[in-house]
Amino acid sequence: MPFKHNAARRHRVPEARYRIRNWRGYEAGPKRRGDPTLWVDEAAKAGWQAPRRTTPGGQAWYSDAAVELVLVLRLGFHLALRQAEGFARSVLRSLGQELRVPDLTTLSRRSRGFVGRRPNTVPHGPMHLVVDSTGLKLFGCGEWDAEKHGRARRSWRERHIAVDAGTGEIVASVLTADGADDAGEAPILLEQTEGEFASVTADGAYDGEPAYHAVAGRQPGAPPDLVIPPRASAVASTEDAGAQSQHDRHIRLIAEKGRMAWQRATGYGRRSHAETAVGRYKLLIGPKLRARGLPAQRGEAAIAAEVLNRMIRVAKPVSVRVA
Repeated sequence: MPFKHNAARRHRVPEARYRIRNWRGYEAGPKRRGDPTLWVDEAAKAGWQAPRRTTPGGQAWYSDAAVELVLVLRLGFHLALRQAEGFARSVLRSLGQELRVPDLTTLSRRSRGFVGRRPNTVPHGPMHLVVDSTGLKLFGCGEWDAEKHGRARRSWRERHIAVDAGTGEIVASVLTADGADDAGEAPILLEQTEGEFASVTADGAYDGEPAYHAVAGRQPGAPPDLVIPPRASAVASTEDAGAQSQHDRHIRLIAEKGRMAWQRATGYGRRSHAETAVGRYKLLIGPKLRARGLPAQRGEAAIAAEVLNRMIRVAKPVSVRVA
């Protein structure tokens, strides 16, 4: 059959093997992640109570840092809100801190306030930015239909992230409703990112004018390399070699050398850093969003990015490829 014939002739890429060079330090890192005191921010303890407001309205008891600390413990240790409340109280007590801990209602309401939170990262020179997206299922959505009628309506949110290929940290993230255009989210990710870019790499879903315009407008004097595979039906827009856009150069290089040669020439393999970050998110945080409403889900996703960054700062393998 044609399908079997094509499958038999398909190019097979051997699995890459790596050796970790900092094994002793890396082995100790995941153990530190399990220490609850690692996640307790000293600044949060010092400023636990919210500053007194001068405008009309009720006085908040807990600062944003206090609420964030409990939500970080919740995501880092896979806890429900009530469990996170009790767990945070226990951790603080072990540190000699008799502090009131935000309750379920406060945590649920205040989580929406972290929607605009950006990952706390420090750029170290021009970065190679890699962008990717994945779907996150809504917690509890569809289980009742599956139990009662044998069917489930799949409901998702789209998670877009930008990763520094040098450090592996998430430097920007966006959570959108299912069906959002990937290329249209690229400008938002770039606006959240500080520092200069050496290159921006993404998969073919981001091949669109919004992504190209956003990258070109970010550094007009020294535009970074934009590495996005053009669609199979894409056609170069100009014949003038001196006026070729990056999009046109990608089309011509693929037509002349093939896609595998184009990937090697452009460094497209850096996109694996974003794929790894997506895998870490689903493994360490989970494939589902726990919050119910979209604002709270966006706040949850913002805090999750900070949790993953803190994890990778504690333990990151330094590996080399072996034959």
